[in-house]
Amino acid sequence: MSLINTHVPAFKAQAFHNGKFIEVSESDLKGKWSVVIFMPAAFTFNCPTEVEDAAEHYGEFQKAGAEVYIVTTDTHFSHKVWHETSPAVGKAGFPLVGDPTHQLTNAFGVHIPEEGLALRGTFIINPDGVIKTLEIHDNAIARDVTETLRKLKAAQYVAANPGEVCPAKWKEGEKTLAPSLDLVGKI
Repeated sequence: MSLINTHVPAFKAQAFHNGKFIEVSESDLKGKWSVVIFMPAAFTFNCPTEVEDAAEHYGEFQKAGAEVYIVTTDTHFSHKVWHETSPAVGKAGFPLVGDPTHQLTNAFGVHIPEEGLALRGTFIINPDGVIKTLEIHDNAIARDVTETLRKLKAAQYVAANPGEVCPAKWKEGEKTLAPSLDLVGKI
C-alpha cells in the first residue's frame, strides 16, 4: 500500500537543532509544509553531501514555507557530534532527527532490517500532515535537493489550485494543465 495521501503516524523523536536537543513529533509537521529526508546513518560517505546540499538550499525551503528534517537511524547525540565535526553537516540549520528505535524508518517504509539502517527516502508532507510525494531509492545514489524543491512547489501549486495539474518538468511560474476530455490524445 502506498503512503501517498496518508497521514504521518504519531511519533516522538529527539533531534539536534541549533545547538540544542529538541523533541520532534508529528504535530511539528502540521501547519506548514515539511520535507522529511531519510539517510542511512551519520558519519557515512554520501550523507554529508546531501545534508550540505539541503543546507545550501535551506533558505529556498524556508521561503516556500517548508521545514526540512533530516532523519538517520543514529541518536541525537551522534547528530550533535556529526554537526560539530563535519564541515558539510555543520552547515545544517534544520533539525537532525535521531531514529535509533527505527520507529520512523518503519513508519515511512524505508527501514533495512538486516542492516538497521534507512534507505534514502524523501517525503513532502502538506500542512495537514498528509504525505503528498515520496521517493525511495538505493543508498548508493545521493539526491539532488533542487528536484525536491521543484516537487514541493508543484505540490503547493496544485494544493492552491484545485483542478490544475503540473506537467513533466514543470517549474514555478510555468503553464499548468486543466485536465479535460478535450486534452485526451492531444498532448
